Amino acid sequence: MNGIFIIAHAPLASAFRQCVLHVFPDNPMGLVALDVQPNMPPEETLAQARIMFEQMATSHALVLTDVFGATPCNVAQKLVDGVNSKLITGINLPMLLRAVSYRHESLDLLVTRALAGATQGVMQVAITAPQNQARRKHDPDQHEHQQ
Repeated sequence: MNGIFIIAHAPLASAFRQCVLHVFPDNPMGLVALDVQPNMPPEETLAQARIMFEQMATSHALVLTDVFGATPCNVAQKLVDGVNSKLITGINLPMLLRAVSYRHESLDLLVTRALAGATQGVMQVAITAPQNQARRKHDPDQHEHQQ
């Protein structure tokens, strides 16, 4: 099974991990989060990431970061080898939930599924009036109270 390693600006990585544990409470193994602290040198962050990566004790891992070009992504780029681990940046919750759901598949297929989850999870939602009811315009001069 593939490990999933989230590296993001503090406290985002831990928050994403907590969201996953809310949805999948019985699935904490192989899901690691590293919150990159402000003012911590990238070399120290990388050293910490390497220790955490080794502790995952998995042969393959998907590494997810928040922003391309920022410290978490730069650290992750130095961490992954491209063979036994893959890196995706721009993490969102639909991406992460999809990755956790399909982490038993091959690493390449897991990347495809995670990217699909990310893009399919972002959409504009139209707000419409309930069926057969016209929207009422708001008149600031009328004082209607709901009870």
